[in-house]
Amino acid sequence: MKKFRKVLDGLTTSSPVSGGGGTVGSPSCGSAAGTPTTAPTPREIDVQETLVSENFQLCKTVRHGFPYQPTALAFDPVQKILAIGSRSGGVRILGRPGVDCYCQHESGAAVLQLQFLINEGALVTACADDTLHLWNLRQRRPAVLHSLKFNRERITFCHLPFQSKWLYVGTERGNTHIVNIESFILSGYVIMWNKAIELSTKTHPGPVVHLSDSPKDEGKLLIGFESGTVVQWDLRAKKVDFRIYYDEAIHSVSWHHEGKQFMCSHSDGSLTLWNLRNTTKPFQVTFPHGKIQKDGRKESCKPILKVEYKTSRSSEPFIIFSGGLSYDKAGRRPTLTIMHGKAITVLEMDHPIVEFMVLCETPYNNEVQEPYAVVVLLEKDLIVVDLTQSNFPVFENPYPMDVHESPVTCTAYFADCPPDIIPILYSIGAKHKKTGYSQKEWPISGGTWTLGSHTYPEIIITGHADGSIKFWDASAITLQMLYKMKTSKVFEKPKGGDTGDDDPFAVQMVSWCPQSRIFCVVGIAAHIILYRFSKYDANTQIVSLEVRLQCETEDVISPSETENNPCFSEPGPHSPHHQHASSPRGGTPEGMKDSCLKVKERSVRVPPGYQAELVVQLLWVDGEPPQQITSVDINSAYGLLAFGNCNGLAVVDYLQKTILLCMSTLDLYGSSDPYQRLTRSPRRNRQSTSEFCMRGLSNFYSDSKKRIRTSYQSLTELSDNQQSIDMERSRSPTSVHYPSSLHNDPRVLPEPVASLRASHHSPVFYLLDNDHVNGHCTSPTSQPCSAGKPRVPAAPEGRLARRGPGRPPFRKAQSAACMEISLPVSHTEGYASRRAMLQQLHGVTMYSHDEHHTTTTSTPYCWSERAESRENSFSRSRSSSVSSIDRDTKEAITTLQFGESFARKNDLIPTPCLWVGTSLGVVLLIPMSIPTDQEERMEESVTMGPGGAVLMLKGSVLRFGFLDCVGTLIQSPYEVWRDPNAPEDPDRLRRRKLVHFSPSSSQDTCGEGHLAVVCSERQAKVFLMPSQSCLFVHNITESSFVLRADIVSVCNSVCLACFCANGHVMTLSLPSLRPLMDVNYLPLTDMRIARTFCFTNGGQALYLSSPTEIQRITYSQEMCDNLQEMLGELFTPIETPEAQNRGFLKGFFGGNSNNFDREELFGEAAAGKASRSLAQHIPGQAGMEGMKVAASGVVGDLARARIALDERGQRLGELEERTALMMTSAEVFSKHAHEMMLKYKDKKWYQL
Repeated sequence: MKKFRKVLDGLTTSSPVSGGGGTVGSPSCGSAAGTPTTAPTPREIDVQETLVSENFQLCKTVRHGFPYQPTALAFDPVQKILAIGSRSGGVRILGRPGVDCYCQHESGAAVLQLQFLINEGALVTACADDTLHLWNLRQRRPAVLHSLKFNRERITFCHLPFQSKWLYVGTERGNTHIVNIESFILSGYVIMWNKAIELSTKTHPGPVVHLSDSPKDEGKLLIGFESGTVVQWDLRAKKVDFRIYYDEAIHSVSWHHEGKQFMCSHSDGSLTLWNLRNTTKPFQVTFPHGKIQKDGRKESCKPILKVEYKTSRSSEPFIIFSGGLSYDKAGRRPTLTIMHGKAITVLEMDHPIVEFMVLCETPYNNEVQEPYAVVVLLEKDLIVVDLTQSNFPVFENPYPMDVHESPVTCTAYFADCPPDIIPILYSIGAKHKKTGYSQKEWPISGGTWTLGSHTYPEIIITGHADGSIKFWDASAITLQMLYKMKTSKVFEKPKGGDTGDDDPFAVQMVSWCPQSRIFCVVGIAAHIILYRFSKYDANTQIVSLEVRLQCETEDVISPSETENNPCFSEPGPHSPHHQHASSPRGGTPEGMKDSCLKVKERSVRVPPGYQAELVVQLLWVDGEPPQQITSVDINSAYGLLAFGNCNGLAVVDYLQKTILLCMSTLDLYGSSDPYQRLTRSPRRNRQSTSEFCMRGLSNFYSDSKKRIRTSYQSLTELSDNQQSIDMERSRSPTSVHYPSSLHNDPRVLPEPVASLRASHHSPVFYLLDNDHVNGHCTSPTSQPCSAGKPRVPAAPEGRLARRGPGRPPFRKAQSAACMEISLPVSHTEGYASRRAMLQQLHGVTMYSHDEHHTTTTSTPYCWSERAESRENSFSRSRSSSVSSIDRDTKEAITTLQFGESFARKNDLIPTPCLWVGTSLGVVLLIPMSIPTDQEERMEESVTMGPGGAVLMLKGSVLRFGFLDCVGTLIQSPYEVWRDPNAPEDPDRLRRRKLVHFSPSSSQDTCGEGHLAVVCSERQAKVFLMPSQSCLFVHNITESSFVLRADIVSVCNSVCLACFCANGHVMTLSLPSLRPLMDVNYLPLTDMRIARTFCFTNGGQALYLSSPTEIQRITYSQEMCDNLQEMLGELFTPIETPEAQNRGFLKGFFGGNSNNFDREELFGEAAAGKASRSLAQHIPGQAGMEGMKVAASGVVGDLARARIALDERGQRLGELEERTALMMTSAEVFSKHAHEMMLKYKDKKWYQL
């Protein structure tokens, strides 16, 4: 009989009709009762779709934030641009605000060193894979021109003299090679380590750690080896001038500008000053931070990693170094020390110092340097210190380097915002800016950037682990912080030891209405804060509502009782500050516990900006913390806030500060439940509930061959330890998997099971023999499947799945920036990772709440490749005739949206509705009755309840969207913003501006209806309302699932944009769901991308590419075409400053550095060719690609230069012709003059 039912289901669901570029599904798929209805064909829905595939192209636009894991630093003193290399092979080039470019090495190897070709528009990078790359910076998007791969030696240090085309490369073996920058070919000139040291030396000097040419003579090269040996090599004579040996290892060397002495930093925290007149011993040895102990010895110090020795005309020299502190002071922060004369200033840093560089007025190393600033690259920050002031203040950083100030936990992206919102937020945020910065301009001021013509207001919102919210101005592909708020100020300060080092205020999601400026924040502790915006400060008392939204299986007594349980909160004597909603599953309020976060009960003074008005907190029940909130939506026109989790749905009237609805997901169906759910035996419930507290696991698992399994529907449950996750993943006897430490057979649970400890909200397990139909569990979490066997939880005696009342529910904040788990996306492994991804994606964490809930595996996200690889084991059956779901199934609310729609088929006019999407792919419509009059709205209650339409899709529902019958996007109604604290006319009623859709009068088939677009993780459907007919259906993916989806506007039209777990970015036309773009863009390697990826209007999207960086992309062809105009220019034509006149005496006695010809020494004619096996030249791809770059690129510059040369050649040719004519005429004139002279030379004057 079951097989016959499935055949019937197949007949009713597999009859699509194709037309108009889309697929028309069976009308029954959108019918609540499953009865066929007559659906209009796509031709009857006269929508003129204007979007085509040519409108879409995917490319990266700009990257914001601090470079993740920086490794190297470089500065061009003429162009005034800064480059930062990272461990992942990225290079960020920064100039004036707006000039920000990101480059990525294809190999992904870490960047070891950066060298600018000063004022040449080029950059050399040395990577950890022993490859040198030459980047062309004379185009808006830099590209690699040449690469040189070293095969036999490892690169350790590089040096490029100013105005030279020969690059010195030091290696790990101690050799020094020379590379021609123009051709990127290795010279035959090599300085071997055995020639640099004395023959009597028995040990290897170590890798080359320093290379520099002498300021006095460019023909002398100073080579520093790690062991402490320093050699000056005469490049002309090919011999050593002098050698210096020191007992301590060398980390860096810095010259005095006169070239007569240099300074070295060592591993013992000392600085040695050497004079070239006497190189046998150092001229001076100092321990800047080493004190003399009582016994007369110096205390040991940390290494000085780098030192810079810079001179100034008007003051004493600057000696700046990092490190060197004494070891006895534990816990001291990293420091940068500035020695200026006798004054020593120690600057403490918040993070370890990676690199620093002193900025000087001149690019010449043989002139007085005149330092004016020092750039300090930290592991998580970039600061610039002003050296021209005695207190050494720092410059205010114009770049958004503090995105990661607290780990980012969520993001939101809003394009085409109201134009007045950005100036208001900026004016409010400017009042809270820090002071004490240097008054001088930011010294990194290179490049040019202009505001493009294709700009509109854009705002990015980031939520953080410490509960802070940041609003960023993202207009014109820049990023500037507008306003910052802290949600923790709403609560009382936690007492010492209450939360430990956890993040109880971490932001999980946000909801913002830019028009009404209502802002809603969802926290990880299952709380929601509602904010209103005001330009005035005010004294306010925050209202608190407490909701019990806990669905406990032990609370179920009988089906009759649950069906008669009231679902609306009855007005009672509760204070408006503390209201309790009825439980979806009944029960008494005796076991309820307040949240560990206490809302401030006193009246507080709030500054201008976003001011908290209401806090909604989910209650603890019987010592159990509430489940995290998985979806939220707010509507300012209705004055309602809706949120849900895996237990149910709650709706709050934030105008009246009351709870309208608090109901389990199951009760929302009413009589329209599409699934057949089995009822529970009351006696079995009571028995299991009473006996669990006294029994251990060993009492129930005497038979080691009996298997534990749970339903697929517990996917959205919270699981705080690895063991409960592993048991939860077991779907069938062939897919159950336990850690190898428990038993050799992964499918058999051993009898002792000492390490199985269920978390406080672990799913309930049952002993099953066979309850599968077609490979699926037909009754997840059901109990009447075996011969009267009691329901058994996986909790040992004394380790019950309970939490003490004093233990907070907070886990370490699930920062999107900190998630580095590896999730497979292939067809065979993708479903094993799907559980972890969805649990984290919807705010369902798997962090341990208790230190006693340990796991047997090293990482909580290490999934087995053998587990659940088949699609059937993870696919959800949508056939109502074969699905048998228990009444206790925790069906999560995955998405919510308010809007004007038709809740029932027979509705004639649209009414306010709440669209609810669940993790089972079900769409529920809840009609509402809202008073329209202002006074009635504040006095009369809003009525709402289940009973609307039920629609179904495959996979969890992700997004809703509404179109009118001509394909125009219908926006949700909203309330026009009005300052609640405005002093003028405070009694004026608030005006509401509702955005209604107006169907075209020519669409008789639609009448007054509209189209509803519903997207789930597997497919998208378009329904015609109110008939609920499915017009179009498109299966988005079969081998993966959708992580993010949104209905966005592109090119004055709308489309559905999707981001899948396999890295594909797709766009579908609306309403026909015709595929427009499918690009395999970004393989999903960690949950950070999944949790932060978001689309917005204008064909833009963003995600957190690293814990510290935001990557923006576009999928619009129009924006790709205009991107070159929007990006900044890195290179600007600037004349190189002239070298100072050294004077006759200095030129005569100071050496003959000006006569040094490197080409004569290093060229192929003199030095010969290098060994081919030593390095391999790799031509860059910029050659051909550069031809296609816009005229602003280097090729365009070369083309213009070539045209100019042609014109100049033409003019020179014309000049040459004119010169030849003049010479000819001169010759003719000379000839005639000579003839005249011969004619009249013998005649007298009187004969003429």
